[in-house]
Amino acid sequence: MKAVVMAGGFGTRIQPLTNSRPKPMLPVINRPMMEHTMMTLKDLGITEFIVLLYFKPEIIQDYFKDGSDFGIKITYVIPDDDYGTAGAVKLAQEHIGDDNFIIISGDLVTDFDFQKIFDFHKKRKAQLSIGLTSVDNPLQFGVVIANEDNVIEKFLEKPSWGEVFSDTINTGIYIIEPEILDYIPEGKNFDFAKDLFPLLMQQEIPLMGYSLEGYWRDVGNPESYREVFEDILGNRLNFVIPGKAVSCPDGTLYSDVAYDLDKSIEIMGNVVLGKNVTIGKNVKLNNVVIGDNVTIGEGSHIRNTVFWENITVGKNARLDNSVICNDNIIGKNVTAKAGLILAQGCDIGELVTFEQDVTIWPDKKVEAASIVSHNLILGSRYKNSIFENGSVTGKSNVELSCEMATNLGEAFAAQLPVGSKVVVGRDYDKSSRMLKRAFLGGLLSAGVNVVDLKGTPPSVLRYTLAHDSTLVGGAHFKQDVADPTSSQITLFNEEAIRIDSNSAKGIEKAFFLEQFRRVDYSQIGEIHETLYEKECHEYKAAVEQTIDHGVIKCGNFRVAVDLMHGSTADIFPNILNDLGVENIALNAYHDHKKLSNIAALEKRCEANISTIVSSLEYDMGVMIYPNSQRLSIVTDEGEILDKVKGLLIVLSLLNMDTSKAKKKVFLPTWAPDIVNFENLEIERGKYANFKAAKLREYALIATVDGNFAFTEFGVTRDAMYASLKIMELVSCHGVKLSELSSRIEAFHYSSMKIECTQALKGKMMRKFLEDAKGKHSSSLDGVKIWENDTDWILMIPDQYSDHLNIYIQAQDNTAGKALYERYSAKIAQWSQET
Repeated sequence: MKAVVMAGGFGTRIQPLTNSRPKPMLPVINRPMMEHTMMTLKDLGITEFIVLLYFKPEIIQDYFKDGSDFGIKITYVIPDDDYGTAGAVKLAQEHIGDDNFIIISGDLVTDFDFQKIFDFHKKRKAQLSIGLTSVDNPLQFGVVIANEDNVIEKFLEKPSWGEVFSDTINTGIYIIEPEILDYIPEGKNFDFAKDLFPLLMQQEIPLMGYSLEGYWRDVGNPESYREVFEDILGNRLNFVIPGKAVSCPDGTLYSDVAYDLDKSIEIMGNVVLGKNVTIGKNVKLNNVVIGDNVTIGEGSHIRNTVFWENITVGKNARLDNSVICNDNIIGKNVTAKAGLILAQGCDIGELVTFEQDVTIWPDKKVEAASIVSHNLILGSRYKNSIFENGSVTGKSNVELSCEMATNLGEAFAAQLPVGSKVVVGRDYDKSSRMLKRAFLGGLLSAGVNVVDLKGTPPSVLRYTLAHDSTLVGGAHFKQDVADPTSSQITLFNEEAIRIDSNSAKGIEKAFFLEQFRRVDYSQIGEIHETLYEKECHEYKAAVEQTIDHGVIKCGNFRVAVDLMHGSTADIFPNILNDLGVENIALNAYHDHKKLSNIAALEKRCEANISTIVSSLEYDMGVMIYPNSQRLSIVTDEGEILDKVKGLLIVLSLLNMDTSKAKKKVFLPTWAPDIVNFENLEIERGKYANFKAAKLREYALIATVDGNFAFTEFGVTRDAMYASLKIMELVSCHGVKLSELSSRIEAFHYSSMKIECTQALKGKMMRKFLEDAKGKHSSSLDGVKIWENDTDWILMIPDQYSDHLNIYIQAQDNTAGKALYERYSAKIAQWSQET
């Protein structure tokens, strides 16, 4: 028998514990939750596991790898979309084979005797057996009634109290014969409880139910996670605590490694210690689990509390019934009365007091002597700076709540004159719609009028803002491409450029001090709604007027475009058709499910467009990302150009024009410079706080992220116009992208992040500058050090997060790897120096 482990959920209800890891990887007694279940099945002889992933799959893969370290074999299956519970299992059919198998969730804790349901299934010759149990509150589960022959007669998924007909629920543990998979359609969203079970009952295939006795808990929220520890440490279930047990006068100490604790330390109840734990004198621990690399300061009293890993607790702390996640620093004399949940990466000052049942979201800094009585959900950047490069990003409806959006709108409006007018737009995500409406309320209350473009690409909004003198600013709301659970609000000045750091500081000051302007009722702003036909028409006309479409049209240019379900689907195909460009437009419709996993969408889009371009012998392909600002280029041979090569190809196309004076190009300091372009004057500098007049000096402004701004049309990045400009250049010069790609000699270019606390960033700058003495170097943006004419390393401390941005260019991968290893060792050494 094989086991299929469902481990792909987002863990939304248990946030913020799932901020840094998927729910099945939450530690239970210093082991991932799913590891306990898998090892229980291993003890029964199951050694082949198929793990279904979706959310943050790399964390599970990196921990378990192929399973050999655990004495098992693991095969991973990662769906490219949300296919439902049964649909996801269908994807694993080829790995399951011809034997029956067990399906189990990776986010439960149980002491069930699985052998009993195995024996029941075999004895009854069942095709599908469902593990059942009784619970006090069945509302979150599928309620089941089985007759005296254990055949399920009635099934209702997540009933209301008025629909509850039993306290017997479906545990999500199934024993299934392989032929049942034939009833699950391929490539469709199909759920066990909602779809498969009713279908099988219609087909008169008996669903067998077996009541399992023992402890079972679906760890669905922070409270249930905390209760699991109470139950384990209170000996309410059959759970073997790993490690050696050492009896103490008032309790038992468990640990994998031996500890020689000071005699003043009191151990009460069950206490579990991970590796490299330091406990100060006179500490009292009562029913506590402590993970790896944790220090507890002397005199602290800790009760009914769970510590993850990499935590420092100062002297005389008082913590009760708390969950302390990884990478936290807790100062001296901190008190948490009961129920604190402290998510990862927080810095808690001395003498802080947490009232009962407070949740602190990730990366917070709580100042010394604070009394925290409410949940703190705004990230640490909201303490020091709300904005990152003109944008505010946070968890939708959590960090970025309606209250937050309204206050941000009021703070933005406070910088503008009464009666002024701004333009606002959004993508198609429902969180964006909600936040935009809340933001509008803040603008109106401060006497600012609004042109509401509703659903529109940022390119159209920024063009409208740049060419309408009556508009003094703008805002766009969109789903975060990298994290579908987050939203992003970007503010623009009257030139359609992201607000600079000075403007951001002014807005932040008004936000934190609540220096809002509330106008008289007669001055309240008005909303001018539009379906953006006028704005789209003006943008489209300007694009067509600027692009030399005759060159594209006369050249019989053919292109495949993947719009990746973004907002450009409403306008870009029309522009291509009007320009006479033969085209195939893929994914030209909105689909929030596809956008919930951008990595899978990107992979699928790349495979499809590559095949189409090469098979149909098209001139090129373009992938326009959902935010309409980033693009990927596909050559005529179907090669998906990486970001670096894509930039070099665009520069090569610009370089071919020798009829005029050298074209000026602006690139950030981290852009590669190993390739020479004789007809381009390339300036590299700090990519921030630009003015439009300065940007217009350049023909092209680009990054190494697929962002291009051709200033003949606009000074802001625009993937739609950039795509057309690249088509024009390819057609005008009569070249093939595949030929240009083949001319670029391979070299090493990489970027990475190295962890570094805020306190060490200044030291790292100093150390890099000291190391740069006597070498060719630059401190224009961070510190850039050349090893020779081609090889360099650039270190830029991140402005917002606790890490260093490292960029490396070298002649080949060997030299690049050596350069990275040398400097990463130096950084590690410098970090330890006092």
